[in-house]
Amino acid sequence: MLNDRRLALRALRRPDPQTPAVDRPGQKKILSWNLLRRTGANVAALAALIDREKPDLVLMQEATKEIAGLRDRLGGDYAWVPLPGRIHGPALWSPTPFLAPPTVVELPSGAMFDRVCQILDLGDFGVANVHLSHGQMLNRRQLRRIAEHLPECAAVIGDYNLVGPPLLAGFRDVGPRLPTHAMGRIVPLRLDRCLVRGLTCHASAVLPRGPSDHRPIVVALAPTPFIARRPEETRSGNRLDRFALRISASLKRRVG
Repeated sequence: MLNDRRLALRALRRPDPQTPAVDRPGQKKILSWNLLRRTGANVAALAALIDREKPDLVLMQEATKEIAGLRDRLGGDYAWVPLPGRIHGPALWSPTPFLAPPTVVELPSGAMFDRVCQILDLGDFGVANVHLSHGQMLNRRQLRRIAEHLPECAAVIGDYNLVGPPLLAGFRDVGPRLPTHAMGRIVPLRLDRCLVRGLTCHASAVLPRGPSDHRPIVVALAPTPFIARRPEETRSGNRLDRFALRISASLKRRVG
């Protein structure tokens, strides 16, 4: 079980996205949360989190049709698309109207069920809301498919179901470096991530656990001035990623 108090203390090392900062053109505070369908976070829990964090955009995974009540409660704009043949899917909420309806992109299929993602135009950059498959080769294929539909300045945020580095050329992993989920309530995993291209992350945090099995993450993103941009290099991941890879390899050897 992940320790909320230890998580809160470690999170202090990173800037708090809720703290007022220098006004940066195009900066958006974006919150992402896997709600845990039906038995997890509901409209009341979401509304309380939004009231506390005051994000510019909320990305949700495993949202069910009942989550549409968020718009009735808080106003704003809302879009939901169920996964094919499932009761849940990705959803978006914004306190202001969308510039255009989000684009829905079909992803390479897994053995269990099909996946889709939402891509939203924020004007200065695009955002993909993702809930990727568990297969570690398949979810990287899905990332490459998503990248084909994104503008030059873009972020890919959500539940990656990924261990190890994402290996998406041209993108940097800028999300918080803390675990967001515990596999079997024991193994800490950083499943919820944020990859960017042409953007700078000015703050990030993993938020305390709510009624879901995932912790929400929050990032403050703004376009990187063109003069400051450079070719992005794929990173090898942090210590948590490498630990997760070792656990995965060990389990495979035992099964084999």
